[in-house]
Amino acid sequence: MALEDAKTQVDQAFTRDSLRGLSYENAFGGAVSFLRRRYSKDLTGVDVAVTGIPFDQAVTHRPGARFGPRAIREASTLQAFDAPYGWGYDPFSLLSIVDYGDMAFDYAVVHEVPGRIEAHLGAILDAGAAPVSLGGDHFVTLPILRAVAARRGPVALIQFDAHSDTWVDDDPSRIDHGTFLYKAIREGLVDPAASVSVGIRTDNPDTMGVTILDAASVHRDGVEATLTRIKAVVGERPCYLTFDIDALDPAFAPGTGTPVWGGLASWQAAALLRGLAGIDLIGGDVVEVSPPYDTTGATAIAGAHVAVELIALLGWNRR
Repeated sequence: MALEDAKTQVDQAFTRDSLRGLSYENAFGGAVSFLRRRYSKDLTGVDVAVTGIPFDQAVTHRPGARFGPRAIREASTLQAFDAPYGWGYDPFSLLSIVDYGDMAFDYAVVHEVPGRIEAHLGAILDAGAAPVSLGGDHFVTLPILRAVAARRGPVALIQFDAHSDTWVDDDPSRIDHGTFLYKAIREGLVDPAASVSVGIRTDNPDTMGVTILDAASVHRDGVEATLTRIKAVVGERPCYLTFDIDALDPAFAPGTGTPVWGGLASWQAAALLRGLAGIDLIGGDVVEVSPPYDTTGATAIAGAHVAVELIALLGWNRR
């Protein structure tokens, strides 16, 4: 296939005849899915299922992450033509990938959302596919981890974030984007001794044993030293990766609910994600893209790139 195929390829979200390979549909037209993958609820033979969780409830400052999945999908159309640069292999030809669509829920029955997320991700995992989830605020990672841990036991966690999200919250009925990791550790979903948070730049009195590599240390020590520390903490444990887009400095991702200056540059995040090749990644998410606060679309573009890097990481050990 080549770019001239755009004259015949259209609406690949529905018409593509293979779960592998690239797409040359015009980026500005057609039905939008993530990377022009086929929309499908049939996960037979699927390696990676990309899914949206369009939910935000009580973010610190700026709501709108419920629109993140839609914006990330649109931004991803710019990346559908080529294998991701610099990996040395094409994960889209190696892996069977579908867009599993969004999770359904009743916005007026908020207390049902955690269970719905867990069941939605559980269906993906039970089908043998690796999930890549597009959020949504950072709360969504907690029920995702419940689904993962129910099948794999406690996992290692790599968290890219401006905030450690381990503030005390012992009320199981609360749905809070800032306490997902506190609850995940208290529930035994995550092994803190094998977990690391990267890019942190807000105070928290108790990080619950998670290794903190704050943004200042990344700037000071560099990418390679940071990667060495991450890999030493995670080791060979099955690992889940969550990427809050506010790990990036607002100069690179202004469209988020809780922007904090001094964060990672996009090139640092790209190099760190690429450098994690070889870890035992079992799934991941990118959360808190809030497009109403970024008319340029740069934040959604960053979110789409993160999701592509997650797919490339998932395929690395299968080459």
